[in-house]
Amino acid sequence: MKKILFGTLMLASLFSVTSCVKVNFDDGGTVVGPVVESNVITGVISSSKFYAKGKWILKGYVYVTNGATITFEAGCVVQSDVTEKGALIIERGAKLIASGSSTMPIVFTSGKAIGSRAPGDWGGIILLGKAPTNRPLDPAPTIEGGVGRQYGGTDPLDESGILRYVRIEYAGIAAEPGSEINGLTCGGVGSGTIIENVQVSFGNDDAYEFFGGTVNAKNLVAFATADDDFDFDFGYTGKIQFAVSCRKPDFVDAGDAGNGIECDNDAASSLATPRTKPQLSNFTIIGPNDASGTVANHNFSNRWRRATQFVLRNSILMGHPDAGFSTESDATLNDYYTNNISEFKNNLVHASTLPYKTANAAIATNAQIQTKAEADGCITLATSAAAMLTSPFYSTTPNFLPAVGSPALSGTSFTGMNAFFTSTTYRGAFGTTNWTSGWCNWDPQNTVY
Repeated sequence: MKKILFGTLMLASLFSVTSCVKVNFDDGGTVVGPVVESNVITGVISSSKFYAKGKWILKGYVYVTNGATITFEAGCVVQSDVTEKGALIIERGAKLIASGSSTMPIVFTSGKAIGSRAPGDWGGIILLGKAPTNRPLDPAPTIEGGVGRQYGGTDPLDESGILRYVRIEYAGIAAEPGSEINGLTCGGVGSGTIIENVQVSFGNDDAYEFFGGTVNAKNLVAFATADDDFDFDFGYTGKIQFAVSCRKPDFVDAGDAGNGIECDNDAASSLATPRTKPQLSNFTIIGPNDASGTVANHNFSNRWRRATQFVLRNSILMGHPDAGFSTESDATLNDYYTNNISEFKNNLVHASTLPYKTANAAIATNAQIQTKAEADGCITLATSAAAMLTSPFYSTTPNFLPAVGSPALSGTSFTGMNAFFTSTTYRGAFGTTNWTSGWCNWDPQNTVY
């Protein structure tokens, strides 16, 4: 990588902090030069900025506009202002570069002290791109959460930056009822964007929500989410591999229902195109497992509804109180059971009530859905223990790896899947290697930042 150095003179005073600005170009070049920054990030950012390793305060809704790129160095800790709760919105054409490492992740978190942090202490991160959705473009749709910014376009290869080895903790401002900011929101984000090794924990809404777009991702963690762990809407057609979610039994959205996966084409169950069709493999979806103190509103492991299509393969679904696999509209059910457009294959399936649930028994009964799933390589588990995962349920020291003899260690198939997917011999997010080690945090309440 070539580097061009400009003026390395650093300015300092008692009242200002000086650091270097690094701007990344598409050809791999890097420009480094001086810039004066306080430790507060606020307002509208319309020119590229670099935030060096250290502590930063996100104050209020921060909008990155005008094609600007903001870069956070590995090891940055960005805490929300306590009074003016922060949110980071990357508008169409702008970019967020947050590329940490397993030893120096980049953390976006609450600004409150140990013991007082809570879901909803700040907003979250919103990426807005120019990739297709199934919403009209004139005018383009506006992202939820009260930020008033548009998303979507016609470029499936659009780039909104890099999120790598990033933690997002205690997000989820409720802008208005039913319109909260998620941990990570992607609106029309294109496949030029890199999202890998991201943990969202203790969020007050969804951990991840994808409104259309084509962005792909690997190695995602959703931990102790109030609403859905993974939510797909409005024509999302990207691919995700290696993802784990784990529910906290006594924490859930009281006004909604928390699911491992919730997926819709749109709220009207229309057949608008592109049809929502996430392609997913190697997910481990862990429910509360009827633990002591489990509150109502924990719901499905997989909830496919409102005319969505889907692919879910080589995954583990266990411990949710309602169905492990639920199809909730005629269009969704027909595209899975009758038309074979959607795929549910080679999964381990368990739920406390019933493993399979259908919206319309005239199309297919619960038993018929189970028969089809098992013919496609799925195994229905009578108990969550039958999955033989080491210690998967909520704790400050979870271990999602399969134990010796687990059915998760065999039985996969990647036939017909895109080259994006890495072939594995194991179902779920983990084989014998714990890729969360070193950068994930299961107890951020007691972490000194």
